[in-house]
Amino acid sequence: MKTSELIAALAADPIPEPVRIGRRIVAALALGLAGAFALYALAVGPRPDLSAALGTVRFNLKFLDALALALPSLMLLARLARPEARPGALALWLFAPLALLAAGVAVELIVVPAGEWLPRLVGHNMRYCTTMIPMMAAPILMALIWAMRAGAPQHPGWTGALAGAASAGLASFLYASHCPDDSPLFVATWYPLAWLVCAAAGAWAGRRFLAW
Repeated sequence: MKTSELIAALAADPIPEPVRIGRRIVAALALGLAGAFALYALAVGPRPDLSAALGTVRFNLKFLDALALALPSLMLLARLARPEARPGALALWLFAPLALLAAGVAVELIVVPAGEWLPRLVGHNMRYCTTMIPMMAAPILMALIWAMRAGAPQHPGWTGALAGAASAGLASFLYASHCPDDSPLFVATWYPLAWLVCAAAGAWAGRRFLAW
């Protein structure tokens, strides 16, 4: 085949459409959140005093912490779908939920008598908390891993861990409306434990399904 014929043949081949990773992530979030909300509705539900709790700083801090974990994790996830991408300064925002929790704990230790610290830390449903957050995060994580398979992450394990962290943040946002324990001492102890479970599951899924 002549060179001119080869060039003409290559030019005639259809150009593949670029992967719309952002759209896939949005679609995955819609699907995963639908599954998480179904679990919430069937097995969890809002706490009885929800309307009264909405007026307290401790209660609202749980939602802020959850969003502070979910949003930067999702933004980094979309960035790292491409092999040439680097986390950059955006990775520093992953420390935001920890900083918020640390600030909340510091205030709690100042305003609450020392005799109440341990009961507030243990709370009423630590086992339920560390179980239900990963359970509600599972459909979100599976959907995000599906979305990321269209990309080419350079570090599939870390990318999967970010998917797990994002899933944990979104699941925590749902679960927070049920959790009767609002103390920052409780939230700073048991919520991050559930987040680590989700991140570890995501890291395993990333190495298993995102490697190339």
